[in-house]
Amino acid sequence: MDRLESPVPYGTAVSADDTHTLRYELSFPQPVERVWDAVATQEGLPGWLAVADPFVRHEGGAITLRWQNTDENGTATVAPGQVTGWGPTRLAEYTVDVHGRIRFDLQPRDGADGTRLRFTNEFTGSPACRLDCLAGWHHHFEFLAEALAGRPKDWSTWNLDRWRELRADYAAAGE
Repeated sequence: MDRLESPVPYGTAVSADDTHTLRYELSFPQPVERVWDAVATQEGLPGWLAVADPFVRHEGGAITLRWQNTDENGTATVAPGQVTGWGPTRLAEYTVDVHGRIRFDLQPRDGADGTRLRFTNEFTGSPACRLDCLAGWHHHFEFLAEALAGRPKDWSTWNLDRWRELRADYAAAGE
């Protein structure tokens, strides 16, 4: 099956009953420190994902992620939680309401400049929720690629069209 064109690779899902683990492996030309700033700082996260406030940057610290996009009902996700893993410039892990455990593992790319980002999201929910999250994370990683290239997301232009396309594509692929 032909997949939609995307600047980021598709994620995968493994499910056991209502527990889902989503994985993405992404490669960016920017150095680890630049990608770290995007996934693990209050200044970087809003350019592609969510406002983080509060955000206490150490294991055990409080975090609340406030998504800037909305669902089909116009509701934005607000996800309070905790920083559950922290290794500056290498590991940022947040366990939050709604989205469960969100883990960013950063490494220099093998034999090349840039960064390899391994992302894992573990949560409980329905198969429909799994598809929603696969499409949602994929779409946000497209925003991350743009933000790293100097073009953070202008949230006033947000709509659900691309998310719907990605969700249908993941469903057709049997994810």
